[in-house]
Order: sequence, then structure tokens, then C-alpha cells
Amino acid sequence: MFAFISQHKSLREILTDHKLAALGDAYVNFIYSLALSKRKEQPVGTKVKSHILAEALKKAELREFLPRRTDRHSQADAAEALIVYAWIQNLMSIEEGVNFLGQHENVIEAFCSLLCTARKRLKL
Repeated sequence: MFAFISQHKSLREILTDHKLAALGDAYVNFIYSLALSKRKEQPVGTKVKSHILAEALKKAELREFLPRRTDRHSQADAAEALIVYAWIQNLMSIEEGVNFLGQHENVIEAFCSLLCTARKRLKL
């Protein structure tokens, strides 16, 4: 989809890609804002807190792919990188991401589900 995004060979490579995480930050906030807007039936713009994404990453059993002393912020970056990479690879649409986030009352569970699906579809 985007020629400037290199093909990653491992899950760890995706999770530790800082440039991918920067793009993922905007993408994750966008789909989360859309999900909230849909639920509240009015436009909402918000940011996902790092601790939510870090907890979702742990719950999805992806924490083990990061270096031992990775802080919460970097764990959140890893989650954002994986989610946007799945979208870039055409394995998950924006609409599907919004629906995943809208299906759960618990936001950590919602992101955990999204992360697990992204990993499964990437087959890594």
C-alpha cells in the first residue's frame, strides 16, 4: 500500500519500529475517536492513554517480544506500530478497527482483541 514502509520479517521488528509507532499513534487515536463518536452519536476527538495500550499489549501476550526493560510508553508505541502495520498491509480496515473498539465496554479488552487479530493476520 505504501512503498515507503519496509516489509518487516518479524513481530519484534514491527513492535520496535519507532517511525511506524509515530504513524500508529495518529492512526490509533483516529480509529478510537471514530469508535467513541459512533457510540456517543456525535463527533469526539481523543487520545488513547499509554497505560491502556501497554496493558492491552501485555494481555495480548505481546510484551515478551520487547526488550526486558521496555517502559510503558514504549510498550504503547509497540501496540500502535502493530495496529497500523496490519492496516498498511491491508489486513485490517479502518472500519474493522472501529468495530473492534466499539464491541467492548472495556477499552483494554478492545485493544487486546485488536492486537491479537492483527498478530494472527500477519502470521508472525
